[in-house]
Amino acid sequence: MTSLETAEEFHARVAAATDDEGRLPVAIELMPGWDIFPFELGGLRIKPLEPMVDAEPPRVGDDPEQCPCRGPLGPEHAARVAWSNERWMLELLDMRLPVAFILKPRDHHDLADLPDDLASEMGRLMVAVTAAVEELPSVGRCHVGRYGDGGAHLHPFFFGRPARMPQLRGSTLLDWEENLPTVPEDVRRANAAHVGHRLVERLGGDGPGW
Repeated sequence: MTSLETAEEFHARVAAATDDEGRLPVAIELMPGWDIFPFELGGLRIKPLEPMVDAEPPRVGDDPEQCPCRGPLGPEHAARVAWSNERWMLELLDMRLPVAFILKPRDHHDLADLPDDLASEMGRLMVAVTAAVEELPSVGRCHVGRYGDGGAHLHPFFFGRPARMPQLRGSTLLDWEENLPTVPEDVRRANAAHVGHRLVERLGGDGPGW
C-alpha cells in the first residue's frame, strides 16, 4: 500500500516543476485558455513559488473563546442578517454581485466538527438558499463555496452569478466581481429580502429587519 504523501513531499514535487526563477508555467490549455478567463494572456506570469511555512497560519476563531460568535451581535452586523433562526444566520455581503451571503451557525463549529443535526439542517438550508437566489431575475446561477482559510467558524458562501453574462460563469466569478461596478444598496437589499422571505416560507425563522 502506498504511503500518504507528506506536505514536504508535495511542496518538493511542485518546486521541481518550476523554472530558474521559481515560477510554474502558465497552463494556457486549462483555465487561462477558457473564454471565461478574465485577463489577457500577454505578460501573464505565475508568482514565484514561496517556501513552506512551519505551520498553517492562525485563523480568527481558532481559540473558540476568541471567536466573534461568542460576543453580542452588534447593530451593524444585525442590519445585514437576511434570515435567521435559533441555530443559523444568513448574512448579506457587500459584494458587486446581484446578491451574496454567508451562512453561519450560531454556535462555534467548523465544517469538520459540525454535529450531525446541524449538518443535516445545513444541507436543507443550502438547497433553500440556492433555490431562492436563483429565482432572482438578475441571477443565472447560485455558486456555493467554502474556503475556511481566514476564519475557523463555519461560513459557506453563496454568490449570485449575474444572468446571461457567460463570461462570468464558473470559478472565475470572484475575479470578475472585484472589477464590476457597485450594486445600488436598495437593489442589493431587495434581492436579499426576497431570499430571506423565501426561507421563512420554506423553513420558518425570521426574515430581514429592513
